[in-house]
This record gives sequence, C-alpha cells and structure tokens, in this order.
Amino acid sequence: MGRTILSLYRQAYSGLPRRAWLLALVQFVNRSGSMVLFFLTLYLTSRLGFTLARAGQVVGVYGFGALLGAWLGGVLCDRLGATAVQKLSLALGGLTLILLGYMRSFAAVAAAAFLLGVFAEALMPGNITAMARECPPAARTRGFALNRLAANLGVTIGPVVGGQLAMWDYHALFWADGLTSLAAAALLHAHFRGRPAPPPAGAPAGLPAEAPRGAGRLPALFALAFGIGLVFSQLFSTYPLYLHSAYGFAEGRIGQLLAVNTVLIVLFEMVLLHALRRVAGVRLIAGGALLIGLGFALTPLGRGFAYGAAAVAVWTLGEMLCLPLLTTEIAARTHEGNRGRHMGWYGVSFSLAYMVGPVAGAEAYARFSPPALWLGCGVLGLFLALGFLRLGKE
Repeated sequence: MGRTILSLYRQAYSGLPRRAWLLALVQFVNRSGSMVLFFLTLYLTSRLGFTLARAGQVVGVYGFGALLGAWLGGVLCDRLGATAVQKLSLALGGLTLILLGYMRSFAAVAAAAFLLGVFAEALMPGNITAMARECPPAARTRGFALNRLAANLGVTIGPVVGGQLAMWDYHALFWADGLTSLAAAALLHAHFRGRPAPPPAGAPAGLPAEAPRGAGRLPALFALAFGIGLVFSQLFSTYPLYLHSAYGFAEGRIGQLLAVNTVLIVLFEMVLLHALRRVAGVRLIAGGALLIGLGFALTPLGRGFAYGAAAVAVWTLGEMLCLPLLTTEIAARTHEGNRGRHMGWYGVSFSLAYMVGPVAGAEAYARFSPPALWLGCGVLGLFLALGFLRLGKE
C-alpha cells in the first residue's frame, strides 16, 4: 500500500521540464509573502478606522486595478514576452506593497491599492503563459497544478506568519510582503535572463491560420470563471471578518484556518489530478464549482476550528478540481501568438470578480445577513456547475 502511494506521487511529479520547476519556485518565493490582502479589511477597519463600506471600496479599487493589470499583462506578454512581464510585475508590486503600509488617508490608500492591483495581477497572464510555453500539452495540467502547489505552499506560510506580524506590527506585514515580491523578481531574473519571447507557431503574432478547436467557447469559459471569482473574492473581504465576529477567531487563528486550504492543496492536488487524468476535464470542473459553492454555504452552519476546517476542505477539493483544469481548457483553445492576451482575459474575469465581489459581498453581509451571503455562494456554485456541464455537452 505504501509503495503504491509513493509510486502515485512519483508519477504525478515526474517528467516536468526544469524551467517549469523554476517558475514554480518563483511562485513559492512570491507567495510566501502573501499576507496583506488576507488582512486588509481588518487592517483598514481596526487600525485606520475605516468603516466596513469604506474598506470594501478599497478592496474593490484593488480589484479595478487588477482588472486593468490582467488585461495589460496579457497584451504585453504577446509583445514583450512573459518573462519581462513577470519581472516588472513582481518588482513594482513589491515596492507598492511597502508604500501602502505608510498610507493613512482614504484617497492615498485607495490609490496605492489600485496600483498594487495593476502590478500584482499582471503576473498571472505572464506566469501562466510561461508555464504553457515550457510544458508540452500533455503535461500542462500538471504544470499548472505544480504552479498552484508552489503558490499555495507559499501561502501556507504567508497567512500564518502574517497573522502573527499583524498582531505585532502591521508595518512589518507590509514590508515582509513587499520584500518577498522583490526576491521573486530577483530569482526570475537570475534564471530567465535574456530569454527572448518565442515566435508565434506558424502564424504572425496573434493571427493564426486556423483557430484552435473550441476557441469560440472562450467567452463562456471567461464568464464562468468570473462566477468562481465572485465566490473566492469573499476570502479577501467578508470571510475573515465573519471568522473574526462569528467564530471569535483572532488574526492568527484565521491564518491557521486558511492554511488548511493550502496544506490540502500541497498534499493532494497533483496526485488527485494525475489519478483523474482520464476523466473529462469539463465534468471535473463542474464538480469543482459545485463543491466550491457548497463549502462556503456550510460556513455559517457550525462553529469551532474543526468545523471551519471541514468546510474549508470542501471548497478546497472543489478548487483543486476546478482551477487547474479550467486553465488547461483555456490554454488548449489558444496558440503561442495569442495565448498571452487570452490568459489576460482569463485574469480579467477574476479581477472583475475581485472588484465586484467584495463590494457586493459587504453589501449583502451588512444589509441582509452573513448566512444569506454564504447561502448565495452555494446557489451560485450550483448554477456554475450547470453552466460547465452545458458547455461540455456543446
């Protein structure tokens, strides 16, 4: 039994290119400092005295900047190359994080949050495009999963350390987050120095001779990705607030609960996707969307760390099934000449959700009730699952 499990892990991780591992290492270093967004709402309300509505607006402004950054990063990937976009994103994002910790007025905080959204979110299309370039098509899902594993392994560290830093000094939180972004930029520069962007495969830039199979379904995939982002955007706004008020968790305990998500991803995502590699991708994505909504809908039905961890495990399983395969589905419908811009639109879908979601979530949280918000997440997950299934049949 032990040998079988070990063999399964070995098969899941073997055969990936060296540069794919390097890209994952960059993600790990960068995400090890993912602290600020998890505690931004609490910081703005408890330390700067912002109302919940004002804090939601700041997070929404960050989402608007991320919307622009995802689109801009995708366009620049096809022009400057994915590596250059990643370097700029990490360096400028790190500096902005440090400056954000010294902003006090609403206008200054909002402006810094907007710039942070632009710089930070430009990383996504660059990173995904680079991973798709480095991995052969048969290994792309595992490459995307490896990237997520590295990011989540870093995030396992980030919220836990960030929660402790927040209770000590929020300035240290911003500095730690910014410095890890700068370290990731340095690592990328050291190992991908001078690599030119590859020429488009068999066509002028962005003008394929024939559209890839299923390219016409990309807008529908982007719309469904937006719905998934609406649910996940609550992690950066109302979810920590609810854990603080209803569960009675301090920042450190919130970080530990969020770490359950990342630990499960690190331990099981690669093996799970490898074991399910023969199952239709769209069916798995649909099941993942359903589980994501269900996990959030379970949140108000219990209390305590053990129950909260069980609910996190449900939406984490959905995340593991949904997000890597959704990225693979989009990559399969693009080519080298236009992949950057389409991954940019994929990022726009999530960024738009992160702009709308915190504001809408905070409104539902305050005007109706927190349980109503979490039930709404469950209903949305059901509709998203039905949408993916219909797309698969088409």
